[in-house]
Amino acid sequence: MVISCMVRSVIRLHQPAIITTFCRRAHNIKGRFYTKKHEWVSVDSGIGTIGISKFAQESLGEVVFAQLPDVGKEVRSGEECGALESVKAAGEVYSPVSGTVTEKNVSVESSPALINKSCYEDGWLFKLKLSSPNELEALMDQSAYDAYLQENH
Repeated sequence: MVISCMVRSVIRLHQPAIITTFCRRAHNIKGRFYTKKHEWVSVDSGIGTIGISKFAQESLGEVVFAQLPDVGKEVRSGEECGALESVKAAGEVYSPVSGTVTEKNVSVESSPALINKSCYEDGWLFKLKLSSPNELEALMDQSAYDAYLQENH
């Protein structure tokens, strides 16, 4: 019984360190992660940059309108938070992760064709402060996304 209490005490003492280590890793994950709806997120210091994949922008064609979430808006993973319209189609934008929007790409709102020219660099859509970094685990890395595209499209 005494040993059991000591083990629980040690676990409680080290639990914040485990959480801090996990959060530090999640804040510094490199690369892009993708959803099956073709949104991507890259994370730097707990801020996620969100956009649509090359596959999505090629499927849409020339993007002519972008409606992006406002700064301060809280979004949840998988929630519709914007829209894109092209000469061929219209589609919703879904957030791949949960958090609070910290910035939207006003350049994309005024010149939506940036998405077609540079969907990963200049054509990103919005940034948010992640509220649940562990949601990244449910997304696909580049190789898994490439395999998903080959199997399903």
